[in-house]
Amino acid sequence: MGAIPTPRETASRTPGTPAHEGTGRRAVVRTTLFGGPLAPGAARRLVHDALTGWAHLAEPDTFTERLMDDALLVTSELVTNAVVHAGTDVDLVCRLEEAGDQPAGLVIEVCDHHPARAVREESTEHPYGIPEYGRGLRLVSMLSAAWGITYRTGAKTVWARLPLDGALDAEEEIEAYAGGGALEHGPDAAESLAFEPFAFTGPRYGARDRDGRGHGALSFLAEASDLLAGQLDEDLVAALTGQLLVPRLADWCAVWLEDEVTGWHGPEAAVAGGPRLARVWHGSENRIEELRRALEKDPPRLPESVGSQAVPVPWPGEALGPRGDIGAALAYRLIAGGRPLGTLVIGRAGLSRLPDEVTGLLEDLSRRVALAIGAARQYARQATISRVLQRGLLPGAVAEIPGVSSALVYEPRDQGGPSGDFYDLFPAGRGRWCFALGDVQGKGPEAAVVIGLARPWLRLLAREGYAVPDVLDRLNQLLLDDATEASDAAARALVTAGAPVPFADDGPHARFLSLLYGELVPFDGGVRCTVAAAGHPLPLLLGPDGDVRTVAQPQTLLGVVEDVTYTCQTFELHPADTLLCVTDGVTERRNGPRQFDDGDGLATALAGCAGLSAPLIAERIRRLVHEFGAKPPEDDLALLVLRAE
Repeated sequence: MGAIPTPRETASRTPGTPAHEGTGRRAVVRTTLFGGPLAPGAARRLVHDALTGWAHLAEPDTFTERLMDDALLVTSELVTNAVVHAGTDVDLVCRLEEAGDQPAGLVIEVCDHHPARAVREESTEHPYGIPEYGRGLRLVSMLSAAWGITYRTGAKTVWARLPLDGALDAEEEIEAYAGGGALEHGPDAAESLAFEPFAFTGPRYGARDRDGRGHGALSFLAEASDLLAGQLDEDLVAALTGQLLVPRLADWCAVWLEDEVTGWHGPEAAVAGGPRLARVWHGSENRIEELRRALEKDPPRLPESVGSQAVPVPWPGEALGPRGDIGAALAYRLIAGGRPLGTLVIGRAGLSRLPDEVTGLLEDLSRRVALAIGAARQYARQATISRVLQRGLLPGAVAEIPGVSSALVYEPRDQGGPSGDFYDLFPAGRGRWCFALGDVQGKGPEAAVVIGLARPWLRLLAREGYAVPDVLDRLNQLLLDDATEASDAAARALVTAGAPVPFADDGPHARFLSLLYGELVPFDGGVRCTVAAAGHPLPLLLGPDGDVRTVAQPQTLLGVVEDVTYTCQTFELHPADTLLCVTDGVTERRNGPRQFDDGDGLATALAGCAGLSAPLIAERIRRLVHEFGAKPPEDDLALLVLRAE
């Protein structure tokens, strides 16, 4: 079989970006994957692409279809194991080994960064004798010529070696977990346990896996991971879990979900915010409601000490009819990141005990379900925070200005997170109204910080009576002061931690803002407008005859240069005159190499809007921007239309 390979250090790279080393058969592919539920699928795609490329350079039949399948299944399980048990980003290495000048083996290594944490956290003995690695890694051992775990300072690597000839020594043949037969019912089958562990349908599961590879079980786990990964709703995860289990592994199943903070508080918990029965699934739909009522009366109460191990629970025979009076039911705690998320219960009629093969497979599946639920909850929390934050960063309503009609279009690219664009239109007192349209460098929390500074200060300075240029001068200084304080704080933290201080301070603490800010003062026969643009697309003025011109001068971004003095331009809006203000999501909308504003495209579009009301102008410009490219806009989009009446 040759020398047992030992993993070597993996390169640190941008998550999901593979590095290829070597040519011909001396090939290595390395990458770092984000430690979430999507990691196994991404890892399989990377390994598949690497093997496909290597196959073109190797002798015929070196990379067989079976080897490709086994490599992808082993990759999926090793990455899932690392993600479930460590939760960190994982380093993936796939490399060829050579004997002489011929490729002899394929080694897959997955490294996480929790070396002190065991693959399984439970110290108690498993009731069914499962080794501490978990059933998934036992299945990996069936597909591999060798596998193991290597610990280093700051890293733990689980590796597996697959022979390229596809053959294992006779002594390495292990009885398969996977099979294609159906579960047999009845006391005889239950006592002897001489039946197939589970039934699968589809070409990949076929007949029983006679060569001892455990192929069907790992295929099931890999496809379950893909189905559950990326689901953004925990109730949908519970529903998909039922579809995965029934009737493949069980006659029925149920999923309870509990609050991570309150958890289980006793019999009254279901009423007082404790676990809720999120999903009940049965092979016979007419049994679901009766089974649900029975399970709600007697929900499982598992102590936290059991971890994710299987625990027998009472069989709800009365709810299952005359053919379901005997059966076995097991409960699994759903735990992710050390947090209890719920409980999975499965039942099989006609058995007094489920076989080890099924209980171990279910334990691995429960970990994947818990990971998916945890990811869905994290997304829901983040989406809620983003919505609340977004509401706080934007005005609840825009002001109405005498003699002026207005229309606004605001379309953040990420509907669930803070946008880099913002707007405002508010009364400033003494017969004045002010408007602003801004675009912050970056997105997400950093953009929210700048908007949270800029918008309240704009209102405060305007209501204090500062002129338009003075408002920009002071806001520019505010952003520079804030960036300096943030950089100083970061430098002090690095010095305290003993890390080198970077020379440049234009990283994540930079506060760059493009802003169009103006003041409106109505008078008899029109509106006097004073406006200044700081690194922002210039506003356009549309006259009644369709003439379009710019009404501001370009100036420096806010938060970049300290010794800068901003200026403004003043003009009058007469009836039917229209002012159009946009962010660069409009002007820089792309269609291949072309942008929407190339060749004065925005001015041309605005000229065609002569005679239209403010809402109709806003809608036409929005539509033209969307229609300019085949794909949806890749940037936030905001525009403000002000029309004198």
